[in-house]
Amino acid sequence: MVRQLTDPEVLAELERLSKSYNFILVPGFKNSGPEHWQSFWERDVGIFQRISQRRWDQKDIELWIDAIRRHTDELKHPAILIGHSLGALASACAIAAETPKVAGAMFVAPAEPLRFEVENRIPMSRLSVPTTLVASHNDKLLTFARAQWLADMWGSDFIDVGEAGHINSEAGFGRWPYGLTILRDLVNKIEEAA
Repeated sequence: MVRQLTDPEVLAELERLSKSYNFILVPGFKNSGPEHWQSFWERDVGIFQRISQRRWDQKDIELWIDAIRRHTDELKHPAILIGHSLGALASACAIAAETPKVAGAMFVAPAEPLRFEVENRIPMSRLSVPTTLVASHNDKLLTFARAQWLADMWGSDFIDVGEAGHINSEAGFGRWPYGLTILRDLVNKIEEAA
C-alpha cells in the first residue's frame, strides 16, 4: 500500500480514523505538483481525497472555499481539511463560514493573506473546531511571526518545523512523513474533544 511513507503505526492509526473521518487535501495556488507531499499522500495512502476545481491558476480564494463546500456537502463522515498555502487560508475561511461536516483542519505554511488580497476575508477570531498550524522560520510566503499571529488568532496548536521554506517540494518536502504524525495527533485531539 505505502512505499516507506511513514511509521506503520501512524499509518495504521490513520487508517482506523479514516473509518470515522474524511481526510481532504486542499492544495494551494496552481495545485500541488506530483512531487508535493499532498500528491504523495493522495497517491500512496488510500485515505486521502483532494478538492477539485478548474481554475487553480486564479488567485480567487472564493474558488477554493466553494470547492471545499462542494466536496464536504457530499461526505458521509466529518472532514479533516489539510490545507497548504492558499489552501490553508481557504480552509480557515470555510471553517469560519461554518461549512457543514468539518471537524478540524491542519494548516501547513499558510500564505500571507496580503499576497492574495484576502486580508479582509480571512477569519479574525478563534475557529470553532480544533486546528493545527505548521510553520517554517524561512518561508518566503509568510513570516514566522505572522504565522504565530494567525495560530494565536485562530486558536490553533502551533508546530515549528524550523528552517523548512514553504514546506513544499521546492523546499525538499516530498513524502513528508512527519506531517502524517502531526495529522494523526490532530485527529486524536479531535476524538478526545468529541
